Amino acid sequence: MPRKARSYKRHKIQPDSKYNNVKISKFINYLMERGKKTVAAGILYDAFDFIQEKLKTEPRQVFDNALKNVSPMLEVKGRRIGGANYQVPMEVFEPRKTTLGMRWMIAAARSKKGKPMSIRLAEEIMEASNKQGIAFKKREDTHRMAEANKAFAHFARFTRKRRS
Repeated sequence: MPRKARSYKRHKIQPDSKYNNVKISKFINYLMERGKKTVAAGILYDAFDFIQEKLKTEPRQVFDNALKNVSPMLEVKGRRIGGANYQVPMEVFEPRKTTLGMRWMIAAARSKKGKPMSIRLAEEIMEASNKQGIAFKKREDTHRMAEANKAFAHFARFTRKRRS
């Protein structure tokens, strides 16, 4: 059976207007619902203002630190070998690593209730930068699962080359 065709990046993402940062722009895109990008940007910038007010530090640094703490190094992927399914631990490479981190932070903020989204997001970012919170727990659970299935690592067959 032939391997899946390689996917290519379609276009370059423009940096956001306020911080001139591509990662923040990407985060806004993930945060966006129903095409309302200005609403998503407003939520993130309000969250950054809240972080600035609370911690008296640069919110971009807190965000980058949080993303670094939440992004997974290992994950498990299901492989079917000889009629049995195995959870094979695999290393996570760069585009997917940050994507998962962003997705988990947003999902964690959305799961909290009772406060405005900007406050929930700011709290999740601050917790993630301190290696706490729901998103960081998700990363730890993923690593624990990969560690538990280390015996099946030899099923990873081919080593993926990094794409830049």
